[in-house]
Amino acid sequence: MMMVMTAWLSTCITAAFTPKKYLWSAATLHSFLATLFSLAWFYYHNFSFSDDFFTIDNISGPLIMLTCWLFPLTMLASQSKLNLEPVNRQRMYIANGIFLQLTTLLAFSVSDMMLFFIFFEASLIPTLIVITRWGIQGRRLEAGMYLTFYTMSGAIPLIICLLKLYVFQNILLPSIMMFMPNSVITITFPGLFWATYNMAFLVKMPLYCLHLWLPKAHVEAPIAGSMVLAGTLLKLGGYGMIRMSAFLPDSTTNETMFFMMVAIFGILSTSFMCLRQTDLKSLIAMSSISHMNLVVAAILVHTPWSYSGAMVIMIAHGLTSSAMFCLANMSYERTNTRAMIILRGMILILPLAWSWWIVVALYNIAMPPLINFTGEFLIMTSLFNWSHFMFLLVMLNLIFTTAYTLYVLWAIQRGPVPQHIKSLQPINTRENIIMFLHILPVILIMFFPHLIMFS
Repeated sequence: MMMVMTAWLSTCITAAFTPKKYLWSAATLHSFLATLFSLAWFYYHNFSFSDDFFTIDNISGPLIMLTCWLFPLTMLASQSKLNLEPVNRQRMYIANGIFLQLTTLLAFSVSDMMLFFIFFEASLIPTLIVITRWGIQGRRLEAGMYLTFYTMSGAIPLIICLLKLYVFQNILLPSIMMFMPNSVITITFPGLFWATYNMAFLVKMPLYCLHLWLPKAHVEAPIAGSMVLAGTLLKLGGYGMIRMSAFLPDSTTNETMFFMMVAIFGILSTSFMCLRQTDLKSLIAMSSISHMNLVVAAILVHTPWSYSGAMVIMIAHGLTSSAMFCLANMSYERTNTRAMIILRGMILILPLAWSWWIVVALYNIAMPPLINFTGEFLIMTSLFNWSHFMFLLVMLNLIFTTAYTLYVLWAIQRGPVPQHIKSLQPINTRENIIMFLHILPVILIMFFPHLIMFS
């Protein structure tokens, strides 16, 4: 595993010493090589690597693949705007992205839960720098404060619980704790106990009512920040909840019913709120909240099918939402606005972008036989077995998701063309490569599901 980390650290040398003329091309090429090397190393070990510090298994393996795949795409997507900045700032931006990549990979791969907590919280630092330094709006400092206070507020109970658990068990390794004879903790209030352990992860996902930081962060962040937030950082919350379940006693859904109700309400309300958004990035951020609340509901059901569905949804959403933010950035770079009423009529000016929008829209509404549909099918089946009424409520989300996806397509593609945007630069090769590399993994996983669902 240290070979993989060294491969990613070596990209810092490229960022520091490459001449300005070749900086972005060299950094992007190096990140692609690091990605290919990392994926080859993981497949060589069949995603079952384990030593004193690292553990790669069926839970962390797919998320590590997603993290490695998205980083070079963020490098491709960031070039057009950052090329205008001084070269030292460009180098700092790439180095900050590498630091964020390393903290995320370490959070997904470390075996000790205390180390996981450290890297889980360390990812806040480069994310905050990306938003507050390279944000594109005037309220980026406010977005950074929201992100910081929400994240740190959720981290306080988690660190206290981990310290208490270490005193109780003398170890924080999930693989060992499952076989310890005294691994069951006697508790009086299981619902409150579960919430205390998982509050940091519920904030990161985020659970509805804890989500106010996410739309602000997405709106203010540059394209790379939005891609990483939606693609990998939100998945740290789901990964943490699944990992933490090894430490906690088996809680019935009745004991966590309050959080299940909040998650289901969040699924429906955020999907419905997407129908009244006027900002394109805010709409995509709201849709991410809806999908992540579906993952929370699946984890609360606590069955093998629901856990499998949650993992598939996290992988599919990481690719789909990142692609949607890239498409939104294509329009923003040409019009300097995210208001959908101004972006109407784009099908006449950028017909190729319309094709990408159609494909990504099909992914977002979980059209069969895509992996998005597979994940939702597994979760819906688990919900149906748990409660028919809750299943019918969540089924309404399929209607709302289809409605706001069609609303986006109709609002920004159809209609008369505004007078001031009749002449725009066409979609270039770099942007087509970004979209193709977002869609390719979904197609591969659809035909070869063992790429992420291996034994």
